[in-house]
Amino acid sequence: MAQQATPVRTARLGRALGPEPTAVSGVVLLLPGGEETSVRRPSPMMAAASVRALGRRLSRAGREEGLATHVVHYRYRGWNGPEAHLAQDAGWATEEIVRRYGDVPVCLAGLDMGARAALHAGGHEAVNSVLAIAPWLPEEDVAAPPEPVKQLAGRRVLLVHGTNDERTDPELSFRLAARAKKANRDVCRFEVHSDGHALRQHRDEVLALAEDFVMGALFGRTFSRPVEDALAAPPPLGLRMPLAAGFGRSLRR
Repeated sequence: MAQQATPVRTARLGRALGPEPTAVSGVVLLLPGGEETSVRRPSPMMAAASVRALGRRLSRAGREEGLATHVVHYRYRGWNGPEAHLAQDAGWATEEIVRRYGDVPVCLAGLDMGARAALHAGGHEAVNSVLAIAPWLPEEDVAAPPEPVKQLAGRRVLLVHGTNDERTDPELSFRLAARAKKANRDVCRFEVHSDGHALRQHRDEVLALAEDFVMGALFGRTFSRPVEDALAAPPPLGLRMPLAAGFGRSLRR
């Protein structure tokens, strides 16, 4: 019996979250998490749910500047080794943004495996910033090449990780940030002390940090003092910046 061919699938962009601006001047692509290996089709509802709070927060914050925020719907649930399907889909989505909106700056904002995809796809010329929240990264292996970082040169990059994350190792994101900082000074990393992978305990602070970074990177808003300090500080200080309880409550609107 002939083997059944794998169906050809395409990635797609979800509808813009919130009212889509009449004139788009910047875009956030939201990259949900995924699995290490899987060729199953992701659930669009679950994918959107995982990044909805972040997307809504950014859409509201950037409405006056002309921000459009879209969820990327992957072809497969898995990264799938050298195929790096999620990173491929992030690259396709960036190309689609250029086709739709023209020459506008793009921020890739990913969670978990989506954060890894954002970091990998950050070299696209339209991307000016990358937000990687609780990034899933592979264990370091001397027999395998390390995660790439040179593509991040010229971009502003923020990593955020809970110190009690039991799904994705925060030490791996620190090491990647340290290597990235050597290629690009505009890299910083915040640690959310005592929080886990989903960052539920300090959800408001994480969302406020994401808003502060994305609005500054895309539209030139002044960064908060903690983000400015983290970007300017040499390693390891700017890569182990503690996210203060209550961050965002006193930020100017």
